[in-house]
Amino acid sequence: MPEEIFLSHSSADRPFTTKLADVLRRHGIPVWYSDTNILGAQQWHDEIGAALRRCDWLVLVLSPSSVASKWVKRELLFSLQQDRFDGRIVPILYQSCDHAELSWTLASLQMVDFQNDFDKGCAELLRIWGLGYDRQPIS
Repeated sequence: MPEEIFLSHSSADRPFTTKLADVLRRHGIPVWYSDTNILGAQQWHDEIGAALRRCDWLVLVLSPSSVASKWVKRELLFSLQQDRFDGRIVPILYQSCDHAELSWTLASLQMVDFQNDFDKGCAELLRIWGLGYDRQPIS
């Protein structure tokens, strides 16, 4: 089980990413997600750096917006340079995109496809950590 997942995404993908973070947390997985973990008056870039140094998994939400994001690229490049993320980077295909523009290394990683079925994507993602997917709505 992850100690804490860093959820890398573009702010344009916030509705999807918020829903995903909620599902992960509901299944007992700690998630660092900028929308809920960065508080007002904090230096957001420092908070991102501290979270990346602390987290042991990177879940990368892929979309045209994230491929174009310099911050998503920085988060991925940092993670690729850290031994503790070896085998612990999970690209999620949220929307069709040319992910090679973000990094040529992504082609070597198994992607979890969320494009057509959110529930199926959640089940596949949670299976990585040996968890079953409970489709109960968040209350």
